[in-house]
Amino acid sequence: MSTNIDPIGPGLPDEQFLRELANEYFKAPPGGAHGFPGGGALPGGLGVPPASIPASVAGSGISPSAPVYQQGNVDDIKSPPTSLPDPHFAGKGQVPASVAGSGISPSAIQYRDTKKAPATGHDRAEYDRVGQWVQPGLRHAQQGSPNALPGSSYAQPGLSHFEPGIIHSFESELREALSSMVSYIPGAQLPGMSPAAYTDPGYYFLRGKNTPSGFDVNRVKKDFPILQEKVNGRPLIWLDNAATTQKPWSVIQRLSYFYEHENSNIHRAAHALAARATDAYEAARKKVAGFINAASVNEIVFVRGSTEAINLVAKSWGEQHLKAGDEIIVSHLEHHANIVPWQQLAAKKGAILKVIPVDDDGQILMDEYAKLLSSRTALVSFTQVSNALGTITPAKAMVEMAHLAGAKVLVDGAQAVSHMRADVQGLNCDWYVFSGHKVFGPTGIGVLYGKEALLNETQPWQGGGNMIADVTFEHTQYQNSPARFEAGTGNIADAVGLGAAIDYVNQVGIEAISAYEHGLLLYATRALTEVPGLRLIGTAPDKAGVLSFVLDAYRTEEVGAALNEEGIAVRSGHHCAQPILRRFGVESTVRPSLALYNTCGDIDAMIRVLWRLRSSRRK
Repeated sequence: MSTNIDPIGPGLPDEQFLRELANEYFKAPPGGAHGFPGGGALPGGLGVPPASIPASVAGSGISPSAPVYQQGNVDDIKSPPTSLPDPHFAGKGQVPASVAGSGISPSAIQYRDTKKAPATGHDRAEYDRVGQWVQPGLRHAQQGSPNALPGSSYAQPGLSHFEPGIIHSFESELREALSSMVSYIPGAQLPGMSPAAYTDPGYYFLRGKNTPSGFDVNRVKKDFPILQEKVNGRPLIWLDNAATTQKPWSVIQRLSYFYEHENSNIHRAAHALAARATDAYEAARKKVAGFINAASVNEIVFVRGSTEAINLVAKSWGEQHLKAGDEIIVSHLEHHANIVPWQQLAAKKGAILKVIPVDDDGQILMDEYAKLLSSRTALVSFTQVSNALGTITPAKAMVEMAHLAGAKVLVDGAQAVSHMRADVQGLNCDWYVFSGHKVFGPTGIGVLYGKEALLNETQPWQGGGNMIADVTFEHTQYQNSPARFEAGTGNIADAVGLGAAIDYVNQVGIEAISAYEHGLLLYATRALTEVPGLRLIGTAPDKAGVLSFVLDAYRTEEVGAALNEEGIAVRSGHHCAQPILRRFGVESTVRPSLALYNTCGDIDAMIRVLWRLRSSRRK
């Protein structure tokens, strides 16, 4: 048995091997719930039955890169050594392997004395079978494989680094699970591949009659002019989408058209431009209402963004209704914008702030959440998708539990709306917030959804023009929502631009976007976990396209700078979510985050830099 070694560093698999691996195992996006054949939905939207999914994909514990696993005894796991300290595992000799990027999920630690695998409930025999492993870098490929993809060597006999009879259970199961789904050909540029592979359109588009909405990522990329930009002489690769998304031509042109043909204040004048501007502004409100399935346009309030929306609720409804001894519940996953306003309100009102803990994969501990709820709970406010970890929270169940306790609920959808269908009526939340710039719209515009009756009962938080029905020096009568909360001249043009962004997302199809991004997420997760010394932070089975990691021997800003040298934009820092990062024993992470215009080639370019850093790792 032999392996080819890539010249970029000792022990690294060669370019051909990595390309074959990527082409073989990431040839289909997820299905099921998104219109693909394959049946029901698993956490994360993978539309195949749980029994056919490898354990780490289903969330049951064993990472694809797990070392030799002796059947029937989790204590026999031989985890690769890691030098990463972690206070959560002090005294245990080393960090659990998937935390270190090398294999075993933290949930496996809790599995030692159980009959079931963590999270999924699969039988132990199934868990053991999925965990089988052969020496890293070795895979099985049958000669003349019918699954061979164009450009791969699977159909060619005599591959030196494949031996007949060696079966990697994860890959074989993943191949089986994906076999019923529509195929696409990923651009598998990994360490050592020619840069020309990036631009080969054959790698990146979906094919076949079942392709969701005819989604073609190459065409999508052309809709975003900034992706033609060069950074340090290289094409821009934008993997900082959790911070802000890029804007398609249609949004840019709509903004330009507004200022060229419609620019006016709204609701006040009888002239033609005022009518045009008012129509465009209110049309955008209608588009937002449809996008998140609000019952009425009157439930849509335009604000600057998610932060302002949360502050609006805290300083209007919160100050109006909360009293000393009331309790506010948030989760450990929250962005600072969903912590600080509630801290301020609690301090002012004498209320108590409580925090829902998460497990070692970054998932909400629902049993602990249930214990926090009581008749004293006035408000629950939580994120639908973590901006730091990508965890998708069980929002509907959390809302139902809060309502049973008599509490109101705010859901922060800032990181959710560009990745998944938003349905405020389905969630039955009292408020929902998101920012336009996170969903391919302009900056400085966002949305507060609130149930209409609740908004009309809530005191305004700003006074001035447009929010009044009548004013005397003795008394002011306020309008109902949404004007009640839109004092002064709003961000008219950017609201119109947000409407254009929603048009764009609807044209592509949010289900198609979700399916495509989930395939990218699987691809990126697998590639990252195979970089030695890389520790993924947040390994929940149900995730959106956000990944966080640290790399042994490098500060996060050093990794970000190295990626920037290659034109790759990622976020490095605390992501305005310090409490959740500290929960995992770190102060900052590197955070690549995905959007509909990203490709496997974008991921591969990032991975190549990480392998290069690993090969030159300082002692």
